[in-house]
Amino acid sequence: MQNSAKRNLILGSTSRYRRELLERLRIAFTVESPHVDETPLPGELPQQLAQRLALAKAQAVAQRHPASVVIGSDQVADLEGECLGKPGTHERAVLQLRKMSGKVVVFQTAVAVVCLESGFVEQSLAAVRVQFRTLSDGEIENYLRAEQPYDCAGSAKSEGLGIALLERIDNDDPTALVGLPLIRTATMLRAAGLDLLA
Repeated sequence: MQNSAKRNLILGSTSRYRRELLERLRIAFTVESPHVDETPLPGELPQQLAQRLALAKAQAVAQRHPASVVIGSDQVADLEGECLGKPGTHERAVLQLRKMSGKVVVFQTAVAVVCLESGFVEQSLAAVRVQFRTLSDGEIENYLRAEQPYDCAGSAKSEGLGIALLERIDNDDPTALVGLPLIRTATMLRAAGLDLLA
């Protein structure tokens, strides 16, 4: 990418979790809301939804900043093909966790990197398989009262007390479950011309 050192980096997300993760790369960036409708399409699979929304978020912000490199990301909890997004309320979180109790849930975390001016577009999907313990209603209530993870896909805040809900995590990018797969993100940023270790 030409003149990549002069390009600004924008995280197209309002998620504090993604912002905190991206800060680990120690690269200057700004944050901007993508304003994208996250409603699933009829028959859309969880991984398709995550990938579509990640790219839509990056492209929405890139339209406003065509010379910048923009990151978009989305996460959907995949319970046997059912999309579980952010619960938003305590009641929905209870229902999600009851459904996931004792089951394997695949957290589909997609990331896209876009620069319209250079024509750069790449995206990747990190799937994290999570085995949930069999949870009692009391455990679910205590967890939700402590963490209030209503802005987390599937109500699962694994970087906090949510880790106690789990038996096993299988993945190749430990940050993917939190919401932004940094190994894949760093790889795409390098491909877009941003040298993280320069």
